Amino acid sequence: MARRMSCLVPALALLLAVPLLGCGGGGATNTVHNTTVSKGQQLLDLKQALDAGAISRSEYDKERSRILEAP
Repeated sequence: MARRMSCLVPALALLLAVPLLGCGGGGATNTVHNTTVSKGQQLLDLKQALDAGAISRSEYDKERSRILEAP
């Protein structure tokens, strides 16, 4: 019985490991897109949000100051 169990454990481990072999990504490519928006564009977008009523005047002023102070 012990001999049978000693053969069963490696077989079970192999059986469980085989499906994981396909998880290597298969040559999938990862692409990272970095976008940089100018301060001018940020300010235009912010003004558009204010005009559309999406943000309040105080939110606009706060965010505008943050944009203008950023390096």
